[in-house]
Amino acid sequence: MSDPSSGAGTSQSKPPPKYPKKKYEKKEADLSEEDLDLKKQLELYVERIQDPNPELQRAALESMRQEILTSTSSMAYVVKPLKFLRPHYGILKDFFETLPDSDFKKRLADVLSVLALTMSAEGERASLKYKLLDSEGNIGSWGHKYVRNLAGEITQEYKERSEDINFPIDDILNLVEQIVAIHMKHNAEPEAVDILMEVDELHNSVLTGNVDSTNFWRTCLYLISAARFLPQEDRRLALGIACTIYLEVEEFANALQIALFLDDEERVEEVFTSCEDLLKKKQLCYIFAQHGIYFKLVEDMCWDTDDRKVLQDIINNTKLSKSYLTLAWNFKVMEPISPDYIYKAHLLDGHAGAGAGAGVYSAAQYLAATFINAFVNAGFLRDKLMTVPPDSSGFWVFKNKEHAKISAAASLGMILLWDVDFGLPQMCNYICCNDNYVIAGALLGVGLVNCNVDKNFYRAFPILRNYLGNEDSAIRIGAIMGLGIAYTGAQKNKIRRLLTAILKDGKETPLDVIAFTAISLGLVCVGSYNETAAQAIVDALMVRSESEMEEPLTRLLALGYGLLYLGQERLGLGLENTPEASKTVNVKIRKYWDLTLLSCAYAGTGDVEIVRKLLGHCSEHLETGDIHQGPAVLGIAMVATAEELGLEMSIRSLEHLLQYGKPNIRRAVPLALGLLCTSNPKVKVINILSELSHDTDSEVAMAAVISLGLIGAGTNNACIVGMLRKLSRYYHEDDSLLFCVRIAQGLVHLGKGLLTLDPYHCNRFLLSPTAFAGLITLLHACLDMKTIILGKYHFVLYFLVLAMRPKMLMTVDENLQPLSVPVRVGQAVGVESMAGQPTTITNFRTMMTPALLGAGQRAELATGRYVPLSPTLEGHVILKEKSRAQRR
Repeated sequence: MSDPSSGAGTSQSKPPPKYPKKKYEKKEADLSEEDLDLKKQLELYVERIQDPNPELQRAALESMRQEILTSTSSMAYVVKPLKFLRPHYGILKDFFETLPDSDFKKRLADVLSVLALTMSAEGERASLKYKLLDSEGNIGSWGHKYVRNLAGEITQEYKERSEDINFPIDDILNLVEQIVAIHMKHNAEPEAVDILMEVDELHNSVLTGNVDSTNFWRTCLYLISAARFLPQEDRRLALGIACTIYLEVEEFANALQIALFLDDEERVEEVFTSCEDLLKKKQLCYIFAQHGIYFKLVEDMCWDTDDRKVLQDIINNTKLSKSYLTLAWNFKVMEPISPDYIYKAHLLDGHAGAGAGAGVYSAAQYLAATFINAFVNAGFLRDKLMTVPPDSSGFWVFKNKEHAKISAAASLGMILLWDVDFGLPQMCNYICCNDNYVIAGALLGVGLVNCNVDKNFYRAFPILRNYLGNEDSAIRIGAIMGLGIAYTGAQKNKIRRLLTAILKDGKETPLDVIAFTAISLGLVCVGSYNETAAQAIVDALMVRSESEMEEPLTRLLALGYGLLYLGQERLGLGLENTPEASKTVNVKIRKYWDLTLLSCAYAGTGDVEIVRKLLGHCSEHLETGDIHQGPAVLGIAMVATAEELGLEMSIRSLEHLLQYGKPNIRRAVPLALGLLCTSNPKVKVINILSELSHDTDSEVAMAAVISLGLIGAGTNNACIVGMLRKLSRYYHEDDSLLFCVRIAQGLVHLGKGLLTLDPYHCNRFLLSPTAFAGLITLLHACLDMKTIILGKYHFVLYFLVLAMRPKMLMTVDENLQPLSVPVRVGQAVGVESMAGQPTTITNFRTMMTPALLGAGQRAELATGRYVPLSPTLEGHVILKEKSRAQRR
C-alpha cells in the first residue's frame, strides 16, 4: 500500500472514509461486542451480495433483509443495521445498476428502498424509486416510519406527475392503497385521509373499504374537521364520505347531522328511512326540531300511524314549552321579573335611572319596558305587565301610544312563546279590540306564539290569512310579519302564493307593506332559492319610484331576496355570477343588492376568498350616499362565523376597519362583532364595544350598545350588566341611546338566563338557517337605526325570536319523560388526531340534568348506566338503559 501522505496512487484509489481514521477507529472501539459482530456480519452480507454465485447472493440478501426487518419492528431505538450499512449504500446502489432484470434485483430494490430512508439525499425520493420496482412486497413489514416516509415521497411525486396529464400514476395509486390499508389498521386514520387528499383519490372506495367498527369514529371525526378548510367541492366530498361511513355502521344521528349540513334533502330522507329503530328515529326528530326546519313524514318513513304522529309532534316542537318550564322550575326562576328589577335604579347615583325606578315613564320608556319585559319573561307564560289584572291606570297595552301599542300587544306573544294551545286564545282576545295598532300587535303576537312550533295550517294560518288584505297598513304588516315568523322555513306553497300576490299589487301598496312582505317571503322560503319568489321580489322593486330607491325600507327587499339563497354556496353565486332576476335591479341599489346576496349565499362557510372580496369593498373610498359597504361589513361576519380561527381573524380585520373606515363602515362594525359573538361574551369584543359605546358618532354608539346586548344575550354576564347600568346613567338625557341601553339590558337577561341566540348547535357544527335569518334581519334593520328601530318599526326586534332556544341539556327516557342523570359540563376540547379515546372537555363540573350549556361548553354522561342516542349531549337527548352485560 502507498503512504496516504505521499500522494502516490491517489487518482486510482477510492476516496477516504467520511471520518478521519483515528476517529473512525475510536468509534468502532466504542462498540459493544454484540454490535461489532453485527457490523462485521452486515459487511459480509454486502460482500456476498456481490458474489458471482447466485445462491450465495440470495442467501446473503435474505439474511440482510431479516436483520433489517427485525430492527425496524420497533422505533424505540436507533436502527443499527441501517446505521452500519450507511457506508455501503453507494456500493449497493452501483451494484444494483449492473444487475439484469430478475427477482433478485427486485428484492434488492426493496432493501435499497429501506436504506434510502436515512441515506438518500433530500428531494431524491429514492425510497419511492426503488419501491416502485418491487411494489408487490409488504410495505408495512418495514415499520411505520418507512411507511410515513414513503407517503411523503408519493405526495411529491404525484404533484410532479400531475402537471403532465399523459404521465401514468397507476403505480403510485397501487402503493397508496397499500399505505391506506396499513394506516387504517394501525390507528393512523388521519394520515390515511391525508394521503388520499394529496393524491386526489378521496372519492375512491379505498378508505371506506378499510373502515370498521374500531376506526370509523376517528376517521369520520378527522374528515369532518378537515372539511372546514377544503374548497367547496372537496368539502362536500369529504362530508359525503363521512355520512356514508356513519350509515354503514348505523350511526344515524351523526349521519343526519352531516346530511343537514350539506342541505341535501335526498340524503336526509335516506338517513331517516334507513333507520329502523323507532327510538333512534325519535332522536333524529329531536335533531330536526333543534335545526328549525320543517320535515314532513310520509308513510314510507314510518308505516305505523300512531308512531308517525309521535315523531311528527317531536319535529313540531309541541313539547318545547313544557321542557322549557321544567328547566326553569329546576333552576327556580319561575317567578316573573319586572323591568324595574333589571334597571336596578337604586344602584345609580341619582340621575335618570331614578325616574324609571319610581315608575314615572315617558313614551320611550314605556316602549323600552315593554321589550325588556318580553325578553326577560319570554316563554314563562307569566309576567308583571301583560298577564296581570290592570292597575288603576288601565291595561299596560293602552299606556303606550300609537305604534308603540303594536310592540306592547305583540309582547304577550313573546311571554306565551311556544305554548300554542294556551297562547293563541289569549292573543285572540286582543284581535277583537277596536284599536288597529293593538290588532296589528296581536296578529304579530300570534306569529310569535307559533314560532318554531307546529307549522301546520290549522293553527296560526287561519287567523292571519284573514288580515293580509286589510286596508290598514299596520294591520297588514302585523299579519304579514306574523305569518313569516310562524312559518319560517316551512316552504309552504300556499303561503308563498299569498305573499307573492301582495308583492304584485303594484304601486298602490305602501312601501313598508312591500318591504315586510319581502322579508316574510324570504323567511318562509329561506335557503330554497325559489325562483318564483325571487322574481316576485325583483318585480316589486322595479315598480317603485326613483325616490323610493333611497328609502331604508327598500333595502329590506334586498335582504328578503338574499334570504332565499341563504347558505347556498353550491350555486356558485358571486359578484360576476348573479341570478338573472337580480340583473334588472335599479342601479341605485344594485351594489347593496349584490353584496347582500353574496354574503347570504356564503353565510357560515368560512370562505376566505369571499371575505377578501368583501374587505376589498370596505377599503374603497366612496362618495357620500353610497350604502353598500354596510352589508359588506356584515357579510364578513356572516361568512366567518363558521370556525374559531376565521372568527378571530375577522375580529382583527374589523378592528382595522374601525381605525381607517369611513363613518358608514364604522357604524356597521359593532353589528358585525355582535353577530360573530352572539351569546358568547368574549372579553376582547366586550372591551371594543365598551369603547365604541362612548363614540362621538351616536349611530356607532347605538350599534355598539345593541351589540353588547347580542353578545351577552341570555348570559346574565356581570361585566356587561355593569357596563349597561353605567351607560343608562351616562345617556340619561338621550332618549334614543337610553332606549338602546334598555333593549340591551333585556337581551342580556333573556329568558332569565335560560335562552340563547346562538344560531349554531350540535357542538357548533350545524347552523340553523331559521335562527340565522332572524339575526341578520335585525342587524340589517339596525344599519339605519334612526329610521327603523327608533322609528315606528321598532317591532322588528321581535325577529330575534327566530334565534331563541333554551340552552339546555334535557335527558329523557325511552318514554320521552324527563330523566335526571349526572353529567359533566366543561369547555369543549378538540380531539381530532389524538390517540385513544381522549376526553372531549376540560375544567368540567358534575351536575344533574337538566343542565345549562354556555358558549363553548360540552357535556358528557357521568354514569355508565345509560347510553345516549345522540352524539352530542345538547337539547333533548334520549337515554337508553344498558343491559347488565353491557355495564360490565
